[in-house]
Amino acid sequence: MVDPIKVYPPKPAKVYYFGTCLIDLFYPDAGIAGVELLERQGIEVIFPQGQTCCGQPAYTSGYHDEARAVARAQLSLFPEDWPIVVPSGSCGGMMRRHYPDLFRDTPDQALAESVAARVFELTDFLLNVCHIRLEDKGEPVTVALHTSCSARREMGVAGVGPALLGQLRNVTLVEQARAEECCGFGGTFAVRHPEISAAMVSEKVDTLVEAGANTFVTTDCGCLMNIAGYAEKNGRPLNGEHILSFLNRRTRDRS
Repeated sequence: MVDPIKVYPPKPAKVYYFGTCLIDLFYPDAGIAGVELLERQGIEVIFPQGQTCCGQPAYTSGYHDEARAVARAQLSLFPEDWPIVVPSGSCGGMMRRHYPDLFRDTPDQALAESVAARVFELTDFLLNVCHIRLEDKGEPVTVALHTSCSARREMGVAGVGPALLGQLRNVTLVEQARAEECCGFGGTFAVRHPEISAAMVSEKVDTLVEAGANTFVTTDCGCLMNIAGYAEKNGRPLNGEHILSFLNRRTRDRS
């Protein structure tokens, strides 16, 4: 069976934008950057005002009835047959991979499957649907990349970040050791298992610093908050930025 995530549609005239809780509350600049990158590709961006949480925190904590109630409120927000882009592999994975199971054998099953089939992680959409070509307008910089577990394993987009950063002539991307390992955030995992989470993020910060970069980019705000927060708290020379903010900042006109 062909993975439906890898069956990309033609470039559309419009997309729905699901912004995610963490972008809304903590990193609105990343959300705006995603909108600007899409608009520069000639795509009209529709942001449904009623959107809230995708339901993942409740779902991964085992509260499936509560997750269904939260997720159900999102299903009616995307009535037209346009792609739904999500600036997070984690939320994208929840909507694309888990909505069909969450709503199986319910009256909302068909709608949930329709929504899930149209969900794309945003950097993947830019690269493989828009076929974006980036012109670097920034100064030379060395960065590392952290791809979230959900982006890597659920959305299958581990190669997208390197491909996009590779288009930027003044960006040197360094490879961290054990790049596929989790940063320790894992949504509610960091709350339920703080000691284990702290050990994991400590190792992740070590590998990023040892790679030779003082800046890292990532596709997920949870990872960004966890890694950058730990580095700042512990005096480590490591700054973080969402990859959408990074790409937009380096490619937009500066006039």
